[in-house]
Amino acid sequence: MGSDEGGFAKKTAPLPPESAFQVTLEEGSDILAAMKNEQEENSESMEEWVAVPPAKVEAQAGTHLAQRRARLWALVLEARYIENRVEPGGGGWQVLVPHSRLEDACRELRLYVDENRNWPPFLPPVRPMAKNTLPTLCILLLLATFHNLTNLDLTLMGRQPVDWGEIGSAHTSAIMRGEWWRVITALTLHADALHLMSNLAIGGFFVVYLCRDLGSGLAWTLLLASGACGNLANAYIQLPSHNSVGSSTAVFGAVGILGAISMMRYRHHLRRRWPLPVAAALALLVLLGTEGERTDLGAHLFGFCFGSLFGVVAELLVGYLGQPKLLVNALLALASASVVVAAWMSALSSLG
Repeated sequence: MGSDEGGFAKKTAPLPPESAFQVTLEEGSDILAAMKNEQEENSESMEEWVAVPPAKVEAQAGTHLAQRRARLWALVLEARYIENRVEPGGGGWQVLVPHSRLEDACRELRLYVDENRNWPPFLPPVRPMAKNTLPTLCILLLLATFHNLTNLDLTLMGRQPVDWGEIGSAHTSAIMRGEWWRVITALTLHADALHLMSNLAIGGFFVVYLCRDLGSGLAWTLLLASGACGNLANAYIQLPSHNSVGSSTAVFGAVGILGAISMMRYRHHLRRRWPLPVAAALALLVLLGTEGERTDLGAHLFGFCFGSLFGVVAELLVGYLGQPKLLVNALLALASASVVVAAWMSALSSLG
């Protein structure tokens, strides 16, 4: 009776082919490369980390770093793809880098320190203020005196009493017809005593300070230009029936000039210095330039914008050429006064 009769035959699994246990050269090289990379990563992770000596970067840095300085150095190294970490130690803070990158880190930090030495620049020296407060106040007093004269029934050159507001106000349709003098003469007119006093009280402060900073001649030239350009621009956007008077356009020009001068003067320290004058100028424009039934918001806004533009140009010129000398200021003041006189002469000649 055979061994396989009447019983169950045992079945064995077939052996896999011999080729299944073979590794190709390409697969073997990939495995070896992966093992080699893993070994290199392990060796790098075991590499010693050392602190960057501050004295090798800056001679005046001392032996320890403040936390803010250490974090700044770390950002510089990160930007140059140098691995690092910041840790406290030795009574201060330190920047750690792999030992193999120490020289690279020191070199990059030295370059950064050299490029940023003496930055931001030092604040500009304070300019001496001109001693011209009394002359400036006299001009403001002259403006008040002129307002009183316009309320009198004056007969000029044999003509009937002059209606100063009629021939000198910033009437939009008249300006667009070519009566250019109105953009200037309107600055010297006021609706009533309250209107005059409010402009003198508020604007006098800015005008006096501006004249002391730039000199009377340059300051009054900029004020006149800001007010005239503001009235002209306002005429382009208003209805033909629009009519206005007052020096408030020039007053807000002074606010814009002062804000622009301060911003340009401290332009290398903008984060610390410029928000205050600009915010103050805009706050004054909102608080003083938008209230009241007869407030001409357009004229105030354009006066402020042109004042800011002229202030930037003036500060650049003064920074390059220096403050105007006495003779230059005198010539500029004479030119400004001549423009106002010429504007009123043209207004009076329009009466026929």
